[in-house]
Amino acid sequence: MCFYNQRRFTCGDWMWTNFAQRCNYEYRTGETCGMRLVNVTECEATQCRLCEKIETKCRRHKNETDRLNRWKREGGTLVASMDRTQKIIMELEKEISQLTMERDDRRRALS
Repeated sequence: MCFYNQRRFTCGDWMWTNFAQRCNYEYRTGETCGMRLVNVTECEATQCRLCEKIETKCRRHKNETDRLNRWKREGGTLVASMDRTQKIIMELEKEISQLTMERDDRRRALS
């Protein structure tokens, strides 16, 4: 039951940070017992790494769909660009779903 500091993000996710204090159960020098208890929780004003990636990809997805809709409205003379943009949108959707699944799996594993 060694104590570690914890960092909590605005999205609700958290991570372990620095080692704080060794417990009495571990007698070997430089070793920890393996159980982690929270010493101090530091609240961050930012989101976790996965939420930031998801947010960035969602913004790019929105920009690409807006661009595609504008091209369709103005008349489809850029067919090759429209096809490429549709592929980019599909790839972004796939990446967003993978990152969301990874975030949900992580939260389920820690609960």
